[in-house]
Amino acid sequence: MLWNKGFKCTAVVRGLIPWVLMTNIMLVLYCLKTTNHVNIRPTQEETCPLSMAKTNQAILSESSKPKQKCSPKVNIMFMKTHKTASSTILNILFRFGEKHKLKFALPDRRNDFCYPQPFLRSQVKDYRPGQCFNIVCNHMRFNHQEVAKLLPPDAVYVTILRDPVDLFESAFHYYHRAVPLTWGISGKNKLTEFLNNPEAFYSPEAFNSFYLKNLLFFDFGFNNNLGVNDPRIMEGIHSLSQRFHLVLIAEYFEESLILLKDLLCWSMDDILYFKLNARRTSSVNHLDPEMRVKALQWNWADWKLYEHFNATFWQKVEAYGRERMEQDVKELRRRNAEMRAICVDGGDAVEAQKIKDTRFRPWQPVGEKSIMGYNLRKDIDPKWKTICGKMLTPEIQYLSDMGVNLWVTRLWGWLKDSIF
Repeated sequence: MLWNKGFKCTAVVRGLIPWVLMTNIMLVLYCLKTTNHVNIRPTQEETCPLSMAKTNQAILSESSKPKQKCSPKVNIMFMKTHKTASSTILNILFRFGEKHKLKFALPDRRNDFCYPQPFLRSQVKDYRPGQCFNIVCNHMRFNHQEVAKLLPPDAVYVTILRDPVDLFESAFHYYHRAVPLTWGISGKNKLTEFLNNPEAFYSPEAFNSFYLKNLLFFDFGFNNNLGVNDPRIMEGIHSLSQRFHLVLIAEYFEESLILLKDLLCWSMDDILYFKLNARRTSSVNHLDPEMRVKALQWNWADWKLYEHFNATFWQKVEAYGRERMEQDVKELRRRNAEMRAICVDGGDAVEAQKIKDTRFRPWQPVGEKSIMGYNLRKDIDPKWKTICGKMLTPEIQYLSDMGVNLWVTRLWGWLKDSIF
């Protein structure tokens, strides 16, 4: 672990260091162990056959509406990025996949694919060479060559981006306690202190530093420490534009879902949602114009990434039709409001300590209780109870329901809550 000159370690911090190191060393060793347990021989089939796609497509087509002009797509790679409303998309995919009995490539013993290591097929739960899946959607550090061998050739690739300033603020709030170099920041407004002199609290080689610079670029498998004029930034963006069929924009979440519905030939029922992993408003640090400029400069690669795909997003909206989009967004909002009235006790999200049923309590950042969740209505009509419960279920609990043994994630959660 690297420490900057002049960093003063308090007794409390010194006491925490061994625990943080021990936990993360355990996670790394676990990943090193699990990613080597599959022996892939050159003679074995290593890619997913198209026949898998055709079989599942036929099954789904039987249950789709007869008047539909297209068949719903079932083979999907969703690149789940950090702090971008991606957990809400994940819930939509989980529900669709369960409804149609699709096959998920799931992580093993934790809720991500050994992030921040680059993704490998062997990180998939119970993976065997040649296995084929319909949906890959949990957190990973993107590695297209490995992902492509899990999915049929007709798979649709989708991801989501967020304004890099707002994303950086959210990531700093959520992760800075897991980045030891930031422990030396004094004052109440640690984010402002960081942005005024980021190099004092950041080193590319430091433990967990990737969380605090160009996190999107890092998630996609690129170097997050490239300089402003480095041509590899645009090269990376171009490669992603060749890989992904649709890039959603978090600031226009409803419009994004309508485009997703259109691309996948899904119904409005398939994209209904409740916003998951939302932060308590009072915990958000609203940056002034000067700090926003500094945050953009610090996250330049993410800004260029967002700028490019925000432009392509609106091109797709224009192609879809502005008036048609407005009508569909209104319908989506109306249907979501109906579901909120049916499902949610009190109609709104509440703070974590007010969530009565633990299966609806979301994962919290280190040292915080800022992520909100929902209570299921007590007087809910039995016919709605199952779907409402699924819509309110956070990622960790949903993965458990799908049969993933999350002992590594739960151990880290216990240590996190006990220490901080």
